[in-house]
Amino acid sequence: MTILDFIERKRAHKKISMVTCYDSTFARILNQTDIDCLLVGDSLAMVMHGFTSTLNASVDMMALHTAAVVRGASAKFIVADLPFLSYRKDLTENINAVEKLMQAGAHAVKLEGAEGHLDLVHHIVQSGVPVMGHLGLTPQSIHMLGGFRVQGRKKSAQEKIKQQALELQQAGCFSLVLECVPSTLAAEITKSLEIPVIGIGAGPDVDGQVLVLQDLLGMNSGFSPKFLKKYLDGMELVRDAVNEYHNEVLQKEFPTAQHSYDEGLKL
Repeated sequence: MTILDFIERKRAHKKISMVTCYDSTFARILNQTDIDCLLVGDSLAMVMHGFTSTLNASVDMMALHTAAVVRGASAKFIVADLPFLSYRKDLTENINAVEKLMQAGAHAVKLEGAEGHLDLVHHIVQSGVPVMGHLGLTPQSIHMLGGFRVQGRKKSAQEKIKQQALELQQAGCFSLVLECVPSTLAAEITKSLEIPVIGIGAGPDVDGQVLVLQDLLGMNSGFSPKFLKKYLDGMELVRDAVNEYHNEVLQKEFPTAQHSYDEGLKL
């Protein structure tokens, strides 16, 4: 998939699938799936590093994980998040952040919000870098939003999000993530835009869907928002496998001759 395919998918009414990925191991697995694109999200600060929000992600952290994903998923379109405040500084620092992620191997960058970003989005695009927008629940603004809450509940808030979506499209974004908004609002925005809208908690009438990989694999037992469908009980499967290994070691059932070397044998 390339940036040109995003618009073609929308025109053809063919959905786009996207999941997050943060490491080379999962990237190699996803590279063998039918998934359309991978997002190296700043959610890695929470999923991979154990922080309580995305605010602790840094440009260097994002670049490190992006490079790992690129090495494992050479056949996938990869988007990397610009982390907290990395695009709210002077133009040189902002572009340096974009440069690091692109040189790490990303095919596009994503940034949150529209206010104060439109000129930068235009500049990034004019510099040859595709930009994905992100509206609705924007985790980097979690303190301003008062927590992880559904956005666009009031009419005024809905109109603001719709206007910002149009502005991001006009600034040059090739697609837009819409997170945790009423499905009717998401449908209106999707219909009004020429670029595809990828939803997470935005209902079925958008152009595509994105989920955090570890969430859909059921590896985060304490996280069950309404929008999430778990396709696997990954936590139980991993726990049971490790416990089986532990018990076999204690019972001297592993390793057996099958897993041991005779003299002169290679790995």
